[in-house]
Amino acid sequence: MTAGTARAAGTAGTPHRAPPRGVGAAAALVVRGRFAVLLGWVVLTVAAVVLLPLPGGTGVGDLDDFAPDGNPYVSTEVRSAQAFGFPLLSRAVVVQRDPDGLSPYTQAAAVLRAASVAQGTYPEPGPLLGALPLLNTAGLVPGAREEGTTALTYLLMSPETGIFGQTRAAQRYAAGAPDPLDATVGVTGTFPARVAQDAVLDRSLRALELTAPLAVFGVLALSFRSLVAPLLAIGTAVLAFVLTLHAAGALGAVLDVQVPAELRPLLLALLLGVVTDYAVFFLAATRSGLEDGEDRVGAARRAVVDYLPVVVVAGLTVAAGTASLLAARGSVFRAFGPGMALAVLVGLAVSVTLLPALLAVLGRAAYWPARPGALDGASVPLARRTARFARVRRPLVGRLVRPRTAASVVVGGTLVLLALAVPVKDLALGVSFVPSLPAEEEAAQAADAAAEGVAPGILSPTLVLVEGADLDEQAQALAAFRTRLESQAGVAGVLGPGYGLLQQPLGLVVTPDGTAARYLVVLDHEPLGAAAVAAFDRLEAGVEDWAEESGLPGVRVSLGGDTALASLLARSTTDDLARVAVAVVVINLLVLVVFLRATVLPLYLLGTSVLSLLAALGLTTLVFQTLLGHDGITFYVPFAAAVLLVALGSDYNVYGVGRLWRVAHDVPLRRAVVEVVPRTSRAITVAAVTLAVSFGLLAVVPLRPFHELAFVMSVGVLLDAVLVRVLLVPSLLVLLDRWNRWPWPALRPEEEEARP
Repeated sequence: MTAGTARAAGTAGTPHRAPPRGVGAAAALVVRGRFAVLLGWVVLTVAAVVLLPLPGGTGVGDLDDFAPDGNPYVSTEVRSAQAFGFPLLSRAVVVQRDPDGLSPYTQAAAVLRAASVAQGTYPEPGPLLGALPLLNTAGLVPGAREEGTTALTYLLMSPETGIFGQTRAAQRYAAGAPDPLDATVGVTGTFPARVAQDAVLDRSLRALELTAPLAVFGVLALSFRSLVAPLLAIGTAVLAFVLTLHAAGALGAVLDVQVPAELRPLLLALLLGVVTDYAVFFLAATRSGLEDGEDRVGAARRAVVDYLPVVVVAGLTVAAGTASLLAARGSVFRAFGPGMALAVLVGLAVSVTLLPALLAVLGRAAYWPARPGALDGASVPLARRTARFARVRRPLVGRLVRPRTAASVVVGGTLVLLALAVPVKDLALGVSFVPSLPAEEEAAQAADAAAEGVAPGILSPTLVLVEGADLDEQAQALAAFRTRLESQAGVAGVLGPGYGLLQQPLGLVVTPDGTAARYLVVLDHEPLGAAAVAAFDRLEAGVEDWAEESGLPGVRVSLGGDTALASLLARSTTDDLARVAVAVVVINLLVLVVFLRATVLPLYLLGTSVLSLLAALGLTTLVFQTLLGHDGITFYVPFAAAVLLVALGSDYNVYGVGRLWRVAHDVPLRRAVVEVVPRTSRAITVAAVTLAVSFGLLAVVPLRPFHELAFVMSVGVLLDAVLVRVLLVPSLLVLLDRWNRWPWPALRPEEEEARP
């Protein structure tokens, strides 16, 4: 065996075990059939682009598209609309505001235009069923911050119209104002905010598709001192991305599901990071072979032999981990899982075939302008620089395997991660479509104007529906209930029976037959944020008791509205996270147990991944909630981060410990650690930096959820790869040496004798 072969295997001077059955044949098939492989992928890609559709639609939906089916809050809204003949909640609102005060003409025009819709005299009403004007004048709006400055027109439309149809109808209504100086700020609400998010995503994806590959190119170019090697890795990832999108489109058409709009940037980051991770190992191993005089075919074949089992197991681990999202009940989370799993599987297939075939064709040209074998200046090859790096690191790792040092590292590393994880106890979930938008978006500006003129919760009040008998004769009790609602923490004001012009039943808040009454509760926080959700939860817990105490015994009290849906979404996300966490842990544990043929070792490997995840979530909570003052973390960010970081942690376990474990079958564990860790740590670090950059560039999307996701994923990947895999795991391996393989056979006698 040549020294190059030993280096490609990850150790120098250690025995090289024969590859698993079939790996050698697969390597020979890929490398010898390299031209057929290249042609096959070209044909497959062209066929996918020509024959398979891209994902249909945008996947943008309302809150109830995120929440589990059959939720009670939508049912409340339906019963309210049926009882009164029209809804009282709207997801699209036209905002007019003048800080110096709206003119009487503007206020009257807003009321008359809304009345014309109800009277059927409004020209081209389209899907408009009604319009409800609300002015902060003469005490009409309880808890309003200003007086006479703001007019809100709630546009009532049929749900069948859809999110885009309702938004366009609201925009036409706003643009059709009779006076161009009517102080219209714009259209906002849940639907317009979601449509604006979709537009921002679409614009930002183009920038992300350009900047992310360029950034990864820079990282790989510096690492390999090459301009061609990064192009091979990025080209492989881009091809996988194109194939994944078309495959997802075909799958969506067959299953009649939409790909969530938020998924496409995540797919790009995931594929770019994971595929370049695989590329780092194939490129490094092939270059090692070239350094030691092997020809391009032999070097590429050796890389496949050494890394195919590791990469396949790692890829299947990540794919299985992301597919575990199918355990969730939320439809969006279930759509996220197959999409990401499909992306990883496509990236895996392309990486283990196309990239080795390209390396077998290009040979040394793949590393231009560096020349494998040259010794001059900037062309010092990666394999020799890695060996030099390893010689520097080996004494440090040699100290690490000493029991006292290992124990200190384990205690210190664990305490650091626990300290970073402490803020996670304060993590709160929110939705906050509007605050996530850039400040220049119309929906964001209109929402800010409404909050300044009235209250932050005015755009999406919470509906409280009271159902009973003879409610039209209980004005005093209904008014007392309204007062009780208004006295609660987090409530800015309440519209309903017993307030202002609504002192007498008008068919708006009490049905003529007295079977139902309804209130609109205006919260003093952004209606989809964590603070509003907490206020809603307090309302929900107390409304039935407050109704009875107000003189309304035996009535049915239920709630609805966007804050109610956000609360349900936060609870269901927490429940889904528990279910998915169990699935992720079980899947990853089984993969590690089978791959490593051990039980204790996979348990603490997975434990360190979970600890690293908690540390990353703690840092995210500290930065975004505490330092930046965000009203909670977007509900799906901790969910996606938990699944991806645990799966990717197992990915690095397979890379690092898997390589070390193979060597430890032939030499004592401590020697294996000293030989393998200095060499694999560099490749793992390069791969982790590349992956962190890929996810970090999600921040190019100027939406708050993507900033949060970029931060938690980048920090989590770096913590796991650098602190956990390079320091903490090797120390644990040494300390638990006698127990690592349990219940499989312990160390062989010759290994015991070789212990220092």
